[in-house]
Amino acid sequence: MGQSITHGSGHSSDLLKMLSSDRSTQLFFAVLGAVAVLVPVLHLVFPPGSVLHLSTYTMTLIGKFLTYALLAVAVDLVWGYCGILSLGHAAFFALGGYAMGMYLMRQIGPRGVYGDPILPDFMVFLNYKELPWFWQGFDMFWFAALMVILVPGLLALAFGWLAFRSRVTGVYLSIITQALTYALMLAFFRNDMGFGGNNGMTDFKDILGFTINTPATRATLFVASALALALGYLACRYITESRAGRTLRAIRDAESRTRFIGYRVESYKLWIFAFSAVLAGIAGALYVPQVGIINPSEFQPINSIEVVIWVAVGGRGTLYGAIAGALLVNYAKSYLTTAVPEFWLYFLGLIFVLVTVFLPRGVMGLVTQLVRRRRDQQVPVIA
Repeated sequence: MGQSITHGSGHSSDLLKMLSSDRSTQLFFAVLGAVAVLVPVLHLVFPPGSVLHLSTYTMTLIGKFLTYALLAVAVDLVWGYCGILSLGHAAFFALGGYAMGMYLMRQIGPRGVYGDPILPDFMVFLNYKELPWFWQGFDMFWFAALMVILVPGLLALAFGWLAFRSRVTGVYLSIITQALTYALMLAFFRNDMGFGGNNGMTDFKDILGFTINTPATRATLFVASALALALGYLACRYITESRAGRTLRAIRDAESRTRFIGYRVESYKLWIFAFSAVLAGIAGALYVPQVGIINPSEFQPINSIEVVIWVAVGGRGTLYGAIAGALLVNYAKSYLTTAVPEFWLYFLGLIFVLVTVFLPRGVMGLVTQLVRRRRDQQVPVIA
């Protein structure tokens, strides 16, 4: 028992040492903490007529960006540190969202359009006679939260076990991950699947007994998104700085050599892929109550490709670069889809090409290079 306590304290001291020495992590937590405090305060404290008031739309938009940032961190963990280019993480994001959506639909009860105390409106409309077996338990938050973790995690485990055991790598792995999310999209579009078909799930009322559209509840969801991003980043940073993280980078840079010297490459790739899927599922679960809808369009392969572009733009293999890329690209998307919606996809493709050619380390890589160059210029030369 004494050894386990010592082992646990050793992990804690390693984590504190990492936080104290990593300036990028310190800066990230400082900025995120300020945002997590200021945004709800500006929304709740100041009245709508005040110059300092932050609208519900703006807070919801920033909260959505935070969930996207967590999804980007999940992709950067497997791509930037292990070399697994996944084009299917939108599937894990959507599955987490659907698990939360099922819980929120069960909370509506008789307040729906058709007034059925058990069946959601879309099931009444489609002449369902009873609740499907896989909806059982989703009236309880703890069960839904468990499914948010288990469903993406187990799917990633099953998929990864088959793919990595067969030593599928590179572009072939990317293609089958994209096929996975496309197959799920087609399945969830079907009305007889029991997930709302094309329309999905919406018109949510409550979460944990609180009205979902009140300012206080929305502010709480925002803070929860910021907290999840902080914990997700911290967990990923701890993994990447650990011995396992060094092994992951070795797999990324020379997989055959790493396997040759005795490491079980498939095991490392499997658990990091599953953990990344869990993070994506949590991001999806926080996304749904804030935007108020979940439908099969979240499974679209283009969504997974966009996440990869976020990571590339910010700078893969850094974690904080993935967050920066998610925020920058989605802010540009929010502006350009309103100003010039027909040109948005062309702009997105242009960004990816320019970053790939001129900024292979992303925006944050360029910032780091400029800061380092300036620091070197400030070092006095000893004659």
